[in-house]
Amino acid sequence: MTLTQLNTEQLIAKCRKQDQNAQLEIYNRYYKAMYNTALRILKNSAEAEDIMQEAFLTAFTKLPMLTEDKMFGAWLKKIVINSSLTASRKNDIHREVSLEIVEYSLSEDDGITEEDLNNVKANTILSTIHQLKDSYSTALSLHFIEGYDYEEICQIMNISYSNCRTLISRAKESLRKKIQFV
Repeated sequence: MTLTQLNTEQLIAKCRKQDQNAQLEIYNRYYKAMYNTALRILKNSAEAEDIMQEAFLTAFTKLPMLTEDKMFGAWLKKIVINSSLTASRKNDIHREVSLEIVEYSLSEDDGITEEDLNNVKANTILSTIHQLKDSYSTALSLHFIEGYDYEEICQIMNISYSNCRTLISRAKESLRKKIQFV
């Protein structure tokens, strides 16, 4: 049986025995999702890649701390999110995001489908989220894109429940206002 046919729990068992091929297979299964998670928080491709790589190193060196092998993906994602938030706080500079304004002329002959329009709308919303201040952007990304509930966001961002609800509410309102002008 090849490594690609093994489930995550079987691969983690091999990783615990320092099997580098199993580690590579785990990396190949999770790296894209972990990179995207870091990128949504950091908004910088190079930093996101560094955080993702460091998260895998941390996970493989601290594998004995993982109590349930089937929870590896969630555990790794938490490492990526915490590392990304720490890096974001360290940067503590205000980044300007340049927004390219693209005008689309729509006509029946353009061959633009409704799916194309939905993708444009989704990309507009994502780029607008990235323009929000960091705390708003992080909270909305964790809630809407990563699917975390308020309690989990409280733990991740180290804020109170009421502060979390207020933060997300204000972030939504800020997003609504920015989208009206796009």
